[in-house]
Amino acid sequence: MQWQDEAIIIGVKRHGETSVIAELMTRDRGRHLGLVRSGRSRAMQPVLQAGNRVDVVWRARLDEHLGEFKLEPIRLRAAKLMETATAVYGVQAMGALLRLLPERDPHPHLFDALDIILDAFDDPADAGELFVRFELAVLNDLGFGLDLTECAATGGRENLVYVSPKSGRAVSREAGTPYADRMLALPGFLGEGAASAADRDSMAEAFRLTGYFLHRHVYEPRGLTENAARDGFVQAALKALSKNAERQAS
Repeated sequence: MQWQDEAIIIGVKRHGETSVIAELMTRDRGRHLGLVRSGRSRAMQPVLQAGNRVDVVWRARLDEHLGEFKLEPIRLRAAKLMETATAVYGVQAMGALLRLLPERDPHPHLFDALDIILDAFDDPADAGELFVRFELAVLNDLGFGLDLTECAATGGRENLVYVSPKSGRAVSREAGTPYADRMLALPGFLGEGAASAADRDSMAEAFRLTGYFLHRHVYEPRGLTENAARDGFVQAALKALSKNAERQAS
């Protein structure tokens, strides 16, 4: 058995004295593990860093075997991803999200999104918004997608400011106001056709929204705790947004 694909490294584990088991997000074959012989060598260590994009050839006798990877670097961006707390935590948090998906289950749109977001981590506003949309996409692929396009009560598409914590559907201001204390906020930048950019408060609301549904539908049923890297990313992104707002106000 053999195939070739493009991939992004999301994790590496030591295996024996000289080798590693690499965890990759491939474009066409989803999250995939494989053995990299001499992966701990001086030549391979810079390549086998989370966030790097590689060309990979996988070989195994049978499809169900772990198999062996041969990697060639396409884009080495791990060093740049170590420059900010947003990027350091973000890479780890996105890897943890991808591990919620079944191994070898294709999600090409998530591969493309991951590749884009890794290049956006130097801008906290862009990184935060893209990360939230990535979480929404993962929830959708797990079968728990949110419907933020129309009001669950009226079917209308205007003034959508709430999300029902039960159904995961948007609710208009008029329909939701009597139950506002039970509702989750729908940040304006996540609304359909939204023109407003995310600020610190709306980003915090967005993180709260996706975090709620990840906990309810994924972490709690599986007996998992929220990955600590997500909290680190959230705090770093919100802090950076606050500093940007202060600079603009001064």
